[in-house]
Amino acid sequence: MDWYIINDIEKLDTPALVVYPARVKQNIDLLIGMIDNVNRLRPHVKTHKSKDVTLLMLKAGITKFKCATIAEAEMLAMCNAPDILLAYQPIGPKLERFVELIISYPHIKFSCLVDNIKAAAEISDVAIKNKVKISVYIDLNVGQNRTGIKPGNGALQLYIDCDILSGIDVIGLHAYDGHIHEADLNIRTKICNECFEPVIKLQADLVEKGYAKPVIVAGGSPTFPVHAKRSDVECSPGTFVYWDKGYETSFTEQQFLPAALVVTRIISLPDETKLCLDLGHKSIAAERELKSRVYLMNTTGLEVVSQSEEHLVVEADKGHKYKPGDVIYGMPYHICPTVALYERAITIENNQTSGEWKNIARDRKITI
Repeated sequence: MDWYIINDIEKLDTPALVVYPARVKQNIDLLIGMIDNVNRLRPHVKTHKSKDVTLLMLKAGITKFKCATIAEAEMLAMCNAPDILLAYQPIGPKLERFVELIISYPHIKFSCLVDNIKAAAEISDVAIKNKVKISVYIDLNVGQNRTGIKPGNGALQLYIDCDILSGIDVIGLHAYDGHIHEADLNIRTKICNECFEPVIKLQADLVEKGYAKPVIVAGGSPTFPVHAKRSDVECSPGTFVYWDKGYETSFTEQQFLPAALVVTRIISLPDETKLCLDLGHKSIAAERELKSRVYLMNTTGLEVVSQSEEHLVVEADKGHKYKPGDVIYGMPYHICPTVALYERAITIENNQTSGEWKNIARDRKITI
C-alpha cells in the first residue's frame, strides 16, 4: 500500500490538509543528522505553525527557533521554546506586541532584526520605557533584496551605532539567502559562498574592532547543506519538516520525506474529459504558475487547466474511469503558504486518521 493512502477516508471531508507524524519525526532526525551540533539549528516555524511540531523538535533536542510573526513567536513561547528569534524588524504596533510578549514570558530569550538606526532607536526607546532589554541581529541583504542592509561599511557602522543604544543588545548578524534556488548543488554552493563572503568579513571586522564575535544566523532549506558545513553558523531551514514537491524536485541531494499533503475529491464532470476537484485557491497556495501548484499523486494523465476560489479543473483522457466522489491525494509545490490556509492538519498514522494538529500560528493574533 502507498504510504499516503488513508483507509478510513470516508471520515475525512475535503479539501483537507493531512500530515504524517512518523515522517515528520524522520525529517527532524534527518536534519539533526546533517549537522555536527544540534545547537547550531534554529529552524523556522513558518512552515508548520504548530505547537505539536514544535514540541517534537524540542523533544529531539532543538532549543533555538526562528519565526516571522508575533503569533508564531507566541506559539513558540507557549511551548516554552528557550530561544526565539523574530526574523522581522518590528515597527509600530508590532513592536508594542513584541515587548508585551517579552514581558509575558520573562524566562524566554527573545530577539529580533534591525536594518536601520531609526528602527533600532525606536526599539531601544520602547524597551527602556518597558524596563526590558531586547537582543537584536543586524539583518543583512545578501541578495534577496527584500529587507536588510548590505554587508560592508554601512552595516559595520550600524552595528557600532546599535551597540551604544542602552535598550538593545546587538548580538549577531542575520543573512537569509532565499534567492538561491539553483538545482545543481555545486552551483548553489558557489553562489552561496560568494554571497556569504562579505558576511564573514563583516564578522571579522567587528572582532578586529574589539567586539565579541557576532553570532551568524544564515540560510534556509535550499542552502542548508552549505551552511551546515560551517562550524559556527546557526542554520534556519523550515520547509524540511513537511517538505513539498517544489523542493523535492529542485533539491534532490536532500532526502527529506514529503510529510504533508492535501486531499481532494472529484465533485463534478463538466464534460467527457474534464474533472472538477474541490481544491481551489483557498485550499492550496496559488502563487505559482497554474501547473506547478499541486502534484496529483494517485492519478495518471491529468493536466490542470484552471483554478478558482473553490474549484480546480483538470483535463483527463477520453474514456477515463474517474467519477464524482473519487479521492485524489495532492502534494503541494509550496507547502508553507498552503498550511496557512488551514486551521488544522489531520494526522494520519498507520494509514488511519488519528487526530489533528492545530495550525494556531496561522492567525494574525493568538492572544497578544
